[in-house]
Amino acid sequence: MALNMSIPPTSPDHPPARSHGRKLATVSAQPRDLMDGPQRLARAWRVQVITLLPQSFPGILGESLTGRALQDGLWELETHDLREFGVGKHRNVDDTPAGGGAGMVLRADVMGAAIEAAQTTAAPGSPLIYLSPRGARFDQAMAQELALAPGMTLICGRFEGLDERVIQHYGAVEISLGDFVMTGGEIAAQAMIDAALRLRPGVLGNAESAVEESHSSGLLEHPQYTRPAEWQGLSIPDVLTSGNHGEIAKWRQAQAEEITQQRRPDMWEKRGK
Repeated sequence: MALNMSIPPTSPDHPPARSHGRKLATVSAQPRDLMDGPQRLARAWRVQVITLLPQSFPGILGESLTGRALQDGLWELETHDLREFGVGKHRNVDDTPAGGGAGMVLRADVMGAAIEAAQTTAAPGSPLIYLSPRGARFDQAMAQELALAPGMTLICGRFEGLDERVIQHYGAVEISLGDFVMTGGEIAAQAMIDAALRLRPGVLGNAESAVEESHSSGLLEHPQYTRPAEWQGLSIPDVLTSGNHGEIAKWRQAQAEEITQQRRPDMWEKRGK
């Protein structure tokens, strides 16, 4: 599925967003906090997230390799609290569905204002993505495409969904993490960011890791082993300790094909086309 890389019009009037990551060095007598202002990271992969739960970010993305990459300035995360764009005394962001029905729907005027605010600091050419259970199912090909983009803006859905006019007006791409429904798009957003970010240069310690893994070649990954050589009466396959790299490569390929045929016949069928 090709992603729409167009971005919507922008507006300079918006509440301050919450930014994570190392900032560009600037000449100043005053120290700058990592969370302040709209400073931009040079050449960083820039991610904008519109959410009712900004406190849930960076979450797991702030740990391990992705967290280190965030601190090293390889990518930047900026959250936009949808509640800040709400209307009325209570900053309402939703209303009852037109035509009746259960639940609530995110308002077009509220989300529109949030999108325009987010796009003032989004990288030019970044896709606008709405996390939705009715969207195309996310896969490794999408992750690779997003990794090649300068960044992305993610809309985390809540309640019964988002006013359809917003999706149409801004040309948002709807993507689903899988064939199931969640309470919101925050977990899905973090999963998508992680999947794409790990494919960016410098994020993984070993670049080959992103090539020799499940889905990258259209196959599930072969089995992995490490020390001890024997555990619970089970030994590492002899071929892996033979030192014959040609035979090891053949064994891994055969294992990957067998596992894919057994566990994901849909992938195997698609590979054969």
